Amino acid sequence: MHVHTRARRAGAALAAALTWAGLLAGCSSPGSDDPKPSAPEDVIRVTPEDGRKGVRADRPLRVRVAGGRLESVTVVRSQDGQDSPVPGHLSADGRVWQPDEPRLALAAKYTVDAVAHDGDGRRAARHATFTTFVPDQRFIGYLTPEDRTTVGTGMIVSVQFNRAIADRAAVERAIRVSARPAVEIRPHWFGGDRLDFRPRAYWKPGTRVTVALRLRDVEGAPGAYGVQHKDVTFTVGRNQVSVVDAAAHTMRVRRGGRLVATLPITAGAPGTTTYNGKMVVMEKLEVTRMNSRTVGFGGEYDIPDVPHAMRLTESGTFIHGNYWAPGAPGHTNVSHGCVGLKDVRGGGADTPAGLFFHRSLVGDVVEVVHSDDKKVAPDNGLGGWNMGWDEWKSGGAAH
Repeated sequence: MHVHTRARRAGAALAAALTWAGLLAGCSSPGSDDPKPSAPEDVIRVTPEDGRKGVRADRPLRVRVAGGRLESVTVVRSQDGQDSPVPGHLSADGRVWQPDEPRLALAAKYTVDAVAHDGDGRRAARHATFTTFVPDQRFIGYLTPEDRTTVGTGMIVSVQFNRAIADRAAVERAIRVSARPAVEIRPHWFGGDRLDFRPRAYWKPGTRVTVALRLRDVEGAPGAYGVQHKDVTFTVGRNQVSVVDAAAHTMRVRRGGRLVATLPITAGAPGTTTYNGKMVVMEKLEVTRMNSRTVGFGGEYDIPDVPHAMRLTESGTFIHGNYWAPGAPGHTNVSHGCVGLKDVRGGGADTPAGLFFHRSLVGDVVEVVHSDDKKVAPDNGLGGWNMGWDEWKSGGAAH
């Protein structure tokens, strides 16, 4: 199942070799015991629409519900390597949220997370992103991870440009990624609009990484010049790698190489199997909506309140909690490609999904083995660890 999340502080280590009770992946087809969708597809409406690019500054930003009431709305603006909250206010009836400032910022990415109760009092969530217009003759790069964050040891530095880069060597030379303690870091281009950086192996815990963007006045394409001149830093936290065995229906969680938990899981069913390979937690959502139509399926599922969701690929693979089919984890694979852990409606703090969620960081590695599927593509999310070091190094432009 797929959807459109953010890291919380990691807690104490999980108890060794826990055998938590089973549950189902949120990518599963709803069965007779599954909850009926608690709201129509447009219960929470966000404008500009999810995924829109080049939004003009005078386009109104609104979050609204047709019935019921908005419970919470969080909007974050990412611009020039920094995230800033967007202040706003609710209407008197609780049905409309709008920002205090009427105009959007140019060359920015906006992320909207909203939770509402529909007309029948049921909970629904919405996650949406859009980017605003970049003036002609300019280009920018949207950077992952965020400035001044603590991330897992599998984090890959990724710069997504708003337009195709013709002079990749010039742009590559204008971005420097360094680490303390020092380690060799190399770039790799995916097409003409994405540049990733990583070391040969996972970062060591405690490493401090600095990304120096020196794109201002660099000509990336004929007549298009960069605007950014900024340093972004992040810190690498403890090492956590979780291995999902799709055939055995288990996930082994290791901290610093030591096994701290063994959890029952459910993975992709035959025909909708889970990718093999190393994936990196890209974002975390306490609650989110998952709708099969957004990822190329029919109307198999539409669950508005999936708890403890962590995105693993851009195409929509998640590891998340599931409260509607508790018999699958540890026994059978029934999802549409995600990895499911046992949870309760609303998200339980002490469930397998809740404990794993709150002890995970953006940048942690989740590796899937023994699934009847291909290996995840290195540009699907932060999948670059699936590429050998020599092949990775060959993808740089400024040799």
